[in-house]
Amino acid sequence: MKKILIANRGEIAVRIMRTAKRMGIKTVAVYSDADRNALHVKSADEAIHIGPAASSESYLVQEKIINAAKSTGAEAIHPGYGFLSENAGFAIKVRENGLIFIGPSDHSITIMGSKLASKDAVKDYGIPLVPGTEHAITDIQEGKQRAIEIGFPVLVKASAGGGGKGMKLVHKEEDFEEQFGLAKSEALSAFGDDDVFIEKYIGSPRHIEFQVLFDQHGNGIHVLERECSIQRRHQKVIEETPSPKVNDALREAMGKDAVKVAKSCNYEGAGTVEFIMDADGKYYFLEMNTRLQVEHPITEMITGLDLVEWQIRVARGEKLTMSQDDIKANGHAIELRIYAEDPMNNFLPSIGTLSRFQVPEGDGVRVDTGFEEGDEIPIYYDPMIAKLAVHDTNRLLAIKKMHRAMNDFHIDGIKSTIEFGHFVLDHSEFESGEYDTHFVGDYWNTDETGQKTSDAQEVAALVAAHHWNSHVNEIKLPA
Repeated sequence: MKKILIANRGEIAVRIMRTAKRMGIKTVAVYSDADRNALHVKSADEAIHIGPAASSESYLVQEKIINAAKSTGAEAIHPGYGFLSENAGFAIKVRENGLIFIGPSDHSITIMGSKLASKDAVKDYGIPLVPGTEHAITDIQEGKQRAIEIGFPVLVKASAGGGGKGMKLVHKEEDFEEQFGLAKSEALSAFGDDDVFIEKYIGSPRHIEFQVLFDQHGNGIHVLERECSIQRRHQKVIEETPSPKVNDALREAMGKDAVKVAKSCNYEGAGTVEFIMDADGKYYFLEMNTRLQVEHPITEMITGLDLVEWQIRVARGEKLTMSQDDIKANGHAIELRIYAEDPMNNFLPSIGTLSRFQVPEGDGVRVDTGFEEGDEIPIYYDPMIAKLAVHDTNRLLAIKKMHRAMNDFHIDGIKSTIEFGHFVLDHSEFESGEYDTHFVGDYWNTDETGQKTSDAQEVAALVAAHHWNSHVNEIKLPA
């Protein structure tokens, strides 16, 4: 494999290029009108223009991506995350055109892309599942009766869902019909598929995921867990590893189940098995993401593995060179996703020019970004502009290092989530490790700061958010 095309943009494209170049592999970037001067374009050996700013006319057009690869002599395509990364049809087309898809088979993508199909695949492996329906519910009365049997509160969830879209929490029977209809409508709008199912709602949940890595020869391991419970709008904001609530015995059990989930769909490459865990430490299979995860840097920092390198090596047919016993956690790592959002105004998008963009440096500090000082933040794509990750010998030192790194991360021209990061890491619930996915709703109260937003600012922000979301909904957002 001498040349690969990265079918993505931003920080993940730059990050993949970094490993490819270290491996002696040339890289091809693709770019839209909005990304003509982007960092990932400058970082590649070659760059191909693929269309207008809207992702539906550029990054999501499969034929343009494949033609770009063939015209440049690229032998493989790395999809990154988001966009076409979990599109089984794209994986098929890539391989039909004689190219290597750096990712799992279309079979794995299809099964794990449906929450109902994935549950059906793992049910014979003894994987704990949240009580709920085993098929899509189309009849509202059938759904209501099943919800009564499961017991309220319940979640109505889109089978093809992600990022919290098409998901409604129903606390009582009289609200079921309205929320059921809203979930189906939202699912159809976001995913083109209105299939929904019903699941018992787990109170005080924690979101724990396990990185898995499989080759094409039947060998597979897990690469430890990540705690992903600090979320806003069902999107992760801060992740850490190891989880402060997973002990050795629980880690072993969950890790073995994660490997079984991957085996259930004959997985190849890097993927992530996600679990939800209740206050009593009982865990349940949630879903599997059949791609590289946004928060993969912290796993790399505590294990020393390069997950992108292993994606490429597996795609080349190489065998894993490590066993489960070789995977050990070295210290503690934390990641903050830095979004171009205003946390003081309900995390609404913040659009502008990066008049100042100076990233922190130092031992155990890593910044993944696709932006440079002077760049404009495009409204067409996901609002994450950087990932700040730190690593130290233990959790307390990692928290302190993250505070220092956030202080040294200077961004002017837009609002960002850096101050929100300080708030979370300073909070007693985070320091104790006792937090859950309700943390933001329970503790982030902007009224206490005394900062107010004018009516004009709020209207402008809402308009921007509507415009932003109308484009971002074109893709499945990365979890």
